[in-house]
Amino acid sequence: MAEHRRRAVVLVSGGLDSATVLAMAHSQGFELYALSFEYGQRHAFELEAARRVCKAIKVNRHVVFRLDLRAFGGSALTADIPVPKDRSHEEMVSGIPPTYVPARNTIFLSIALGWAETLQAFDLFLGVNAIDYSGYPDCRGEFIDAFASVANLATKAGVEGSGTWKIHVPLISSTKSEIIKTGTALGVDYSLTHSCYDPDSRGRSCGRCDSCQLRLKGFAEAGLRDPLEYVSR
Repeated sequence: MAEHRRRAVVLVSGGLDSATVLAMAHSQGFELYALSFEYGQRHAFELEAARRVCKAIKVNRHVVFRLDLRAFGGSALTADIPVPKDRSHEEMVSGIPPTYVPARNTIFLSIALGWAETLQAFDLFLGVNAIDYSGYPDCRGEFIDAFASVANLATKAGVEGSGTWKIHVPLISSTKSEIIKTGTALGVDYSLTHSCYDPDSRGRSCGRCDSCQLRLKGFAEAGLRDPLEYVSR
């Protein structure tokens, strides 16, 4: 009889971190269900990257959930607000940047939780990182712990005790270079990923936004060359 594998829902943006987390969940033997979001983001090229990554890692099912956060705006990713470019490290960590999408991870995790409950998948994986990140409040461990508590209070499975929700954030304390080294060891093809907040019409990364700078810094510190094409490195 085939061994029953635990199911996991993995949030996959198409970026470097989520591709690494997907590979980590795969290496742990989970049956993978990937969830991506088409939310009106200006860098929608990341969705094609998410599809490529999910195909390469052979997930059981990949759902692209559509919701229009442009209806609310309030972010450089969902409204006509300039994406910051050429910022120093000090500027990146000095406050919450305009690329923050209001309550995005709360919204995404809530939808992931709904799908996970139907699958009886009590493990959710998320590629948040609190070291090399641009000041997002929903990338902190305190938020993840609080959401896990909500999940166990607000679901039928949690109330009836048929399962306990766990949110895995294995990269929360890793630097970008450590993440890249981990993914490389697991065979992640980073040429399939996309990180830029403001790519050109061909999907080339700008090389100047916070996300590009953090990515390039990570590859440099890992002693590797980023395989993506950049307008400017």
